Amino acid sequence: MVENMEISMFSKLKKSTTIKTNIIMKILVCISHVPDTTSKINFTENDTKFDTNGVNFVINPNDEFGLTRAMWFKEKQGASVHVINVGGPETEPTLRKALAIGADEAIRIDTPATDGYSVAVQLASVAKQGGYDLIIGGRESIDYNGGMVPGMVAKIIDANFINTCISLEVEDAMVTAVREIDGGKETLQTTLPLVIGGQKGLVEESDLRIPNMRGIMQARSKPLHIKPAMEQSPRSEATTYEKPAPRGAVKLVDTVDELIDLLHNEAKVI
Repeated sequence: MVENMEISMFSKLKKSTTIKTNIIMKILVCISHVPDTTSKINFTENDTKFDTNGVNFVINPNDEFGLTRAMWFKEKQGASVHVINVGGPETEPTLRKALAIGADEAIRIDTPATDGYSVAVQLASVAKQGGYDLIIGGRESIDYNGGMVPGMVAKIIDANFINTCISLEVEDAMVTAVREIDGGKETLQTTLPLVIGGQKGLVEESDLRIPNMRGIMQARSKPLHIKPAMEQSPRSEATTYEKPAPRGAVKLVDTVDELIDLLHNEAKVI
């Protein structure tokens, strides 16, 4: 494995790509409504359904990095930023938080988020109709960790795609991005329209934005459009969930020799 490897490569421009100058980007940020990592997770109906009682929901962390980067494009380049979610009315507070952070409009596609493909189809429909230049999604959501939606959206709308993106710059219609690869980073250049799967690195954690009172008040009057879902049958379905096995009892030792003996003879890891 090559340590700290950096590779520069250029994606091929599509024949249909028209390079526009001085464009005002339309950005669509995909927002997943996920449980806070501090929430206690339980299941109901014989471990087939997620129990939402007492669970605090937040913006998916990978999506939050993308949203913050989108706000940078809005402030520095005048881009318009819309946020979108697939889900029921219970997801609207999460969308309102994104509006309070600074997004201009929100869209909720009125259907449960069942599987990755169905979600991608719903998102792609809005992305195509809206003529968005840049679609930012999280690399994966922290609830199901599917990691498939951004790539499928790109395929459906025939856009360029960069996953595990940790840096993004746009100049007119030209894009320079950096993504993580095994053992290093890869620098790419491509064109809009583009879909990215973003993560930590698009901005620093210290740059993530907390809604202030002014933003919260403004969010109340910003548009939140509710769109009917396209007819789409799920391609996969979760049949059961299982929580991790409880941790075993902790065994304290007094000497290094005793620790080595336990690791060798009991844990059998050395």
